[in-house]
Amino acid sequence: MVNDKARTWRKPPFIASPVVRLLLALGVLGYLGWALATLPFDWERISDGLPRAARIFGGGFPPSFERFELLLTGFKESFQIALLATLLGVALSIPFAVMAARNIAPRPVYLVGRAVIIVSRSFHPVIVAILFVKAVGFGPLAGILTLTLYSIGFVGKLLAEEIEEIDWGQVEAMRSVGAGFMSTLLYAVFPQILPRQLGLSMYQLDSNLRASAVVGIVGAGGIGGTLMNAFGRYDYDFAFAILLVIIAVILVSEGISGWVRRRLW
Repeated sequence: MVNDKARTWRKPPFIASPVVRLLLALGVLGYLGWALATLPFDWERISDGLPRAARIFGGGFPPSFERFELLLTGFKESFQIALLATLLGVALSIPFAVMAARNIAPRPVYLVGRAVIIVSRSFHPVIVAILFVKAVGFGPLAGILTLTLYSIGFVGKLLAEEIEEIDWGQVEAMRSVGAGFMSTLLYAVFPQILPRQLGLSMYQLDSNLRASAVVGIVGAGGIGGTLMNAFGRYDYDFAFAILLVIIAVILVSEGISGWVRRRLW
């Protein structure tokens, strides 16, 4: 009688040799120990900062909603920045995704498209926001440009990968009847990626709404500027009210985007 356990298929390990796995684990642990030992932690400053942190949290409770109109104005601006950046970013990401899809773009065009997406994804939005604030000044325009570039990198990359995985039979059918490149895109490629495109758009709007609060800290408009001003004035109860509203808005946004994605799939 054959043992059932012996016939059970098991996925082979990523690294077959147990000795190599052990050495790799020891190397990772050794590196973590070396990094913790060599990084310049100022433990005296950290210990001095704990009472200060306690005062900040103590001053933030209970949160104050007395200046709700100012809070609402900041969130309105953040939502406008996130929505405009999502619309622009998703619209611009489509041609770059087509350019960056290996199966439908010539190699020189593919390299240009991939380069644009890689550059768009190379920097954190805060760094890009600082550059745009220096270029166009403080305000929502810097935030819109920052999150548009951020959206191109994220949505363009995922859409390009989605295009590379389409059913190629529909493309061949269009080409067999003499359809041109644009007709093939419109009737054979885009219909296959449309559900993914809509889902990514909703996710990117949700992500941009969160990021708009972060880039506002460096002067790119939105609720982030209001939050920094509150901390700068030691107005911790109002700052914590802003944080609570940010959490509430993100939860609502996450629920809506999740519901839309489930309906699309």
